[in-house]
Amino acid sequence: MRANRRSFIQYASLAAAGNALGLRPFGALNALAQSGSGYKALVCVFLFGGNDANNTLIPFDTTGYGKYSTLRGDLALAQNTLLPLTGAPNFALNPNLPDIQALFDNKNAAFVANVGTLIQPLTRAQYLAGQVRPTNLFSHPDQQLEWQNAAQTALTPTGWAGRIADLLGASYNQGASIPMITSVAGDTLFCNGAATVPVSISPGNLGTASCSEGSKCAARQTSAQALLTLDTGISLVQADDSITANAYAYAKTLADASQSITPLQTVFPANNSLAAQLKQIAQIIQIRAALGVQRQIFFASLGNFDTHSNQLALQNALLAQISPALAAFYNATVELNVASDVTAFTMSDFSRTFQPNSNSGSDHAWGAHHMVIGGAVKGGQIYGTYPTLALAGPDDSGSNGRWVPSTASSQYAATLAEWFGVPAANLPTVLPSISNFSTTNLGFV
Repeated sequence: MRANRRSFIQYASLAAAGNALGLRPFGALNALAQSGSGYKALVCVFLFGGNDANNTLIPFDTTGYGKYSTLRGDLALAQNTLLPLTGAPNFALNPNLPDIQALFDNKNAAFVANVGTLIQPLTRAQYLAGQVRPTNLFSHPDQQLEWQNAAQTALTPTGWAGRIADLLGASYNQGASIPMITSVAGDTLFCNGAATVPVSISPGNLGTASCSEGSKCAARQTSAQALLTLDTGISLVQADDSITANAYAYAKTLADASQSITPLQTVFPANNSLAAQLKQIAQIIQIRAALGVQRQIFFASLGNFDTHSNQLALQNALLAQISPALAAFYNATVELNVASDVTAFTMSDFSRTFQPNSNSGSDHAWGAHHMVIGGAVKGGQIYGTYPTLALAGPDDSGSNGRWVPSTASSQYAATLAEWFGVPAANLPTVLPSISNFSTTNLGFV
């Protein structure tokens, strides 16, 4: 994944600040049930590699499932293993998503169908005629970046979350002690704005630290920080020094804010990397008042969904991590009294071809189904238009089930952005192509 120099240096510096000093993980932050009044957070969960949405949200009625099972071949899931949705009885979920089924049935989760990168509305005929479309479709790096920057190409150097922070930071987080955006999954274009630089942390390493060298630790840290004040005259080194100094400052800020509070009661699943990231996010949300923030955006991720072979086993294992992790996170927001103030949502490179390949897998595709979770979500519904399951049919960009999106990723983002506080008049600043679509708010939150 490409990254601009500023964000790369910051992430590298944050890592160096921990590793060079021998820092160890800190104790967990604690639950402080604060009022959610005036606070909002967006939590992006990026599924790297291209999650097969066709085996995530599945037709359940007799006709729909019949088309699905006939065309999916050896990738078809048995109908009696699927998890039916009370609010959408013609659809069911992958059997490894029981927690998502419960959230959906309790109206705390929704799905948005057939979402993908688009510059303007596009039909199969228009696609085949070569009308305006994103560049390098079906390419992992390009589509990852185009989902994150909401632009026609991967070359746009800012992400839509970063542009939201540029726009709203001074209004909502004036005087805040950390940036509006935090990544718990490394460097990402999504978080970068023209003026916004995110803080990047490693799950389990929030707050102050101990080091392994006893009485020498304090002197080593003092020396390291003193080196940052030297004027080298080299701009790149000076930039690195400045960001490293910020890393120390953010670590101290988070440490100070996390003192004297009690642990979260919500249990997050063990041995689950996404759960660890989401737990870290919940812990930062706990201390929002001490950090002086009214708006926060977080980035987490899970991979590898690039299932060209052995797809059923690989995807099932990944979905089995997503389901309890997202449920635990939602439960933590309930515990913290911010369930209606925190909205989590998925993004991914693209879906997979509906037609399987010769290796019991699937290849790169386009439109996908995404989930949105939170107390503010108008849940128990499927938004958008589910594609017609026909190879070379009206929604296929070719002949093997690469669905032309019926909903643009920018419309999906715009709905989240408006809920977060971006005025409708400012949406084109955040999402440059949004004016090409007659509907900018899909209504799911």
